[in-house]
Amino acid sequence: MNSRAKPAKSFGLLYIRETKIPRGKAVMSETVKIIIEGNEYELPVITGSENEKAIDISKLRDLTGHITLDVGFKNTGSTKSSITYLDGELGILRHRGYSIEDLAEHATFLEVSYMLLYGHLPNATEYANFEDQIREHTLVNEGMDAMFKAFPTGSHPMGQLGSMVNALSLFYPKSLDPHRAEDAIGRTVIRLMAKMPTICSMIYKKRNGHPTVYPQNKLDYVSNFLNMTFGQVTMDYKIDPVLVDAMNKLLILHADHEQNCSASTVRVVGSSQANLYSSIAAGINGLWGPLHGGANQEVLEMLEKIRLDGGNVQKWIDKAKDKNDPFRLMGFGHRVYKNFDPRAKIIKKSCDEVLAKLGVNDPVLEIAKKLEETALTDPYFIERKLFPNVDFYSGIIYRAMGFPTDFFTVLFAMGRLPGWVAQWQELRREKQPIARPRQIYTGEAARVFVPMNQR
Repeated sequence: MNSRAKPAKSFGLLYIRETKIPRGKAVMSETVKIIIEGNEYELPVITGSENEKAIDISKLRDLTGHITLDVGFKNTGSTKSSITYLDGELGILRHRGYSIEDLAEHATFLEVSYMLLYGHLPNATEYANFEDQIREHTLVNEGMDAMFKAFPTGSHPMGQLGSMVNALSLFYPKSLDPHRAEDAIGRTVIRLMAKMPTICSMIYKKRNGHPTVYPQNKLDYVSNFLNMTFGQVTMDYKIDPVLVDAMNKLLILHADHEQNCSASTVRVVGSSQANLYSSIAAGINGLWGPLHGGANQEVLEMLEKIRLDGGNVQKWIDKAKDKNDPFRLMGFGHRVYKNFDPRAKIIKKSCDEVLAKLGVNDPVLEIAKKLEETALTDPYFIERKLFPNVDFYSGIIYRAMGFPTDFFTVLFAMGRLPGWVAQWQELRREKQPIARPRQIYTGEAARVFVPMNQR
């Protein structure tokens, strides 16, 4: 035992011996002893580079015959990762060590994407090469146009997006080989990054019955997307730097968020050695749920509900305060961030700039402003830390820009793409095993089968 070790601390049947260690990569610095049915077992404690601590139970079942039960994996670390660090209590979000504030203020979405994918910020040459490679692959196969025609009228944009991304594996069958060389995997990554804005814009155009606007590779990544979405075949979209900047920031703020539902889904599916396109399609479907990526859509649906009810904001504020009323304000507070959402502080400024620039006269947005003002000044909201989160502001910006409500999650997916890909790459490079959670069976015990004629 290290001479600096502290006396053991007892937590019921769990005993922890602590040893001080320097910051750095995740290391085993401590052990815990667990007593089960009179037998004592020792397990390692892993300490991360930000001093997060985890008891490594990887061999618990082999040692003891027991497993742990953690419904929803709220206290379970499924992997070690060097991509994103999140501290909900302190409102910290960093990618590869860079604060989200610095990235949103100084970087482009493609810079952040490069950094997530390759582990470092690009220099000028690397960035130019990255942009050129993406420009080379922005077009999609014309066969995908026929697939759009097969979708039922009114089908949800996220269902279309998941289907189209998964279909890329059919157009690029070599991607199915999990043992391809690193440069071949790299081309698949570039191809997906390049085609994602094109597919998203096609979804928008098809739902409106408009012809597809092809990529213009003279434009940057975000401007190209806006032109393909809002432009016309015969006339380019007027690029507004305020809107481009806001869209760029929104994509950066959504780029990765640690082991959330969709990122974990990508890793679980990818652990079977499923190809990149199918793994990302699984993440898209995970993001689709209203408890995950659909939150900003629910914000606008709530605001629309308040408008249809007459627009009395105070009435709905009172309903939210009434513990006996099932109504809850969407877009306020966060299940991870306990004090404030650092992304919301960043995008609030862009939200104000977009509304001022567009001069939108929209009663729904006026209701949003009143709700925001209340949440930032009312002691009830302040005490409970029910601050407006990134979903609240992103929904307002998207509506002001002209995106339909059910398209919001598509935009979320476009921003989250580099994070998903980085998670998939990390899993593959570390040769992590196939995911296989355990369970506690609560069904019937063994019983005798009775033939039909005897029942």
